[in-house]
Amino acid sequence: MILRFAAAAASASASVSRISKPHNPPFLSLPHPNTLKFHNQPSHNPRNNVLLPLPSRSQRCYIRAISDATVEPEISKKEQNESPKDWKIKMLYDGDCPLCMREVNMLRERNKSYGTIKFVDIGSDDYSPEENQGLDYETVMGRIHAILSDGSVVTDVEAFRRLYEHVGLGWVYAITKYEPIAKIADSIYGVWAKYRLQITGRPPIEEILETRKKKVDILNT
Repeated sequence: MILRFAAAAASASASVSRISKPHNPPFLSLPHPNTLKFHNQPSHNPRNNVLLPLPSRSQRCYIRAISDATVEPEISKKEQNESPKDWKIKMLYDGDCPLCMREVNMLRERNKSYGTIKFVDIGSDDYSPEENQGLDYETVMGRIHAILSDGSVVTDVEAFRRLYEHVGLGWVYAITKYEPIAKIADSIYGVWAKYRLQITGRPPIEEILETRKKKVDILNT
């Protein structure tokens, strides 16, 4: 998510820098709810007209795709518990992470048209390491993990790339297949993974593990 936003911001900044700015922009006031008044009336001199470059078709598609990719839809409990039968990749996610859930919800919405991702909340009471290649809660809390249908485990930016590929958004992370971009992307993600609990205002991992242990003990009694 962080890498997507950085790429989108860089592209937007480059586009804005190419747009000419008028010298006398009009200012508006609202003296009455149904009226608009210009303090600085725009000139009708054709020479003062500023033509703004329209984005190309490819730029419009890119902006639209980024916009679609950052939508945070409402997901019902029923939808959260449903999993496709013929899934190609399993996403292990932290359901208590607010920023993580924005990405999960977006992928879940896209997955309605593909049915290729199975979503597994590692924070749920019934999470089972045995059903997920032996990946325990503490391990998966450390960084993103995904499991392919053949049992292979992928982590870090590669996990995001595989997930996005399975819902028609492979181009977002396509560049991370190549060095040195792959190494740089993993380094950036590593910083996020290390500090995400602090960033999202959650307790240290030690406290989370202790709380979870107590909860499991209570459920097993």
